[in-house]
Amino acid sequence: MRQPSTRLRASFTRMDESTAEDWVHIADQHGVQVGELADRILDHLRLLDDDHGGFAVDRLTHSLQTAHRAETDGRDDAYLVCALLHDVGDVLGPMNHADIAAAVVRPWVSDPYHWMVQHHGIFQGYYFWHHIGGDRDARDAFRGHEYYDLTEEFVRKYDMPAFDGGYPTPPLDHYEPLLRSFFSRSGHAP
Repeated sequence: MRQPSTRLRASFTRMDESTAEDWVHIADQHGVQVGELADRILDHLRLLDDDHGGFAVDRLTHSLQTAHRAETDGRDDAYLVCALLHDVGDVLGPMNHADIAAAVVRPWVSDPYHWMVQHHGIFQGYYFWHHIGGDRDARDAFRGHEYYDLTEEFVRKYDMPAFDGGYPTPPLDHYEPLLRSFFSRSGHAP
C-alpha cells in the first residue's frame, strides 16, 4: 500500500483560484511521478504474469518473448521497449489495449514506433480473426501507409510467434535496466 505523501499540496479547490505557488507544488509532484514511471510500468507488466487469457503462455511471457525476439535481431532500445510494452494495456483495456500501450510510449518514441504499437492489434488480426468471424484482411485498409511495412514486420517476426512455451524467455529483470534508463530521459522523441 502506498504511503500518504508528505509533500506540499496546492491550496485551491477550483483551477481558476490557483496561484503560482500552487503550480510550483504541482510541478514538483509531476517530476516525482515521471521519475517513478519505470516502477509503475514494471508493476503493470507484472500484472500480466499468470494472466494467460486462454493462450499457451501468460501475457507477460508473451511480452518478454516479443521483446527478446526483437533484441536477438539487434533492434534498438526504443523498439525493444515498444515490443515489451505492446500488450501492457491488456489488463486495463481488453477492448483497446493497443491504444493504451501506444499512449504510454508516445512521449518517448518516434512516430513510426508509436504507430506500430497503436496498430499492431489490427495487424495481428491477420493471423486469427478469420477463426472468430472477423476480417483477417482488415490491415489492408492501411496498405500504402508509410508505417505499414514496419508494423507488418513487427507482428510477423516478433509478436505473432511469441506464444511458445518452449522458447528461452528471459525474466522481466533482464529488461528492468533498459526500462529504467529509457524512461529516465525526457519524453518527446523525434
